[in-house]
Amino acid sequence: MKKLSKELIERVHRIKLVLTDCDGVLTDGGVYYSKAGEEMKLFSVRDGMGVERLRRLVNIDTGIVTGESSEIVRRRVEKLGIKEYHPGSTDKYSVLKGIIRNKKLSAEEIAYIGDDSNDMEIMRQSGLSACPADAFRPVREISHLIMENKGGNGAFREFAEIIIYYKKGQYEHTKECTAWGSHYW
Repeated sequence: MKKLSKELIERVHRIKLVLTDCDGVLTDGGVYYSKAGEEMKLFSVRDGMGVERLRRLVNIDTGIVTGESSEIVRRRVEKLGIKEYHPGSTDKYSVLKGIIRNKKLSAEEIAYIGDDSNDMEIMRQSGLSACPADAFRPVREISHLIMENKGGNGAFREFAEIIIYYKKGQYEHTKECTAWGSHYW
C-alpha cells in the first residue's frame, strides 16, 4: 500500500466536488453492440457505491464530464442521483470553468479522474487528479494519483475511498498512514 504525501493529503482536504469522465473510468472503455445494433456499456456497481459513499460520508457530490452523449449514460446518471452532468463535452476545461463559476468553487476544490488525452487539461487544472491503472500513458504521467484498478473495474471507487479515508482523518489513527487497501471495504 502506498502512502499519500502531506501535499496530496492537503489537496484531498480541499475537495468539495469530484468530477469524472465516463468511458474508460466508469466503464471499461468498450462499446458493445447487439445484433439489433443496440449500444451497451458495462458499469461497475462498486463505482456507483463510491458515488453514494462520497455523498453520504463526506458530503461530496460527483459529476460526470464526458464527450459522449448517450441515453445509457444519462440513465446511469439518473440512477446514481448525479446532478452535475455534462454530456457532449468536447472542451472539458471550459466545462470546469463553468462549474467553478456556477458553484462558486475554486479549481483546488475539485478532483477529476480521467483516462485519455481529452481529460488532460481539466486534470492539470483540478486540485486533485487521478486516473485508472490502464489510462493513456501521458495521462498517467500528469496524474497526482494512479489507481491500482482499471477503468470500469473499481478505479472510481478506489479514488472515492482515498478521498473518504483522508477527509475523515482516519489516517491519523493508523501507524502507516496508508492511502487505501482492503481494510476500507
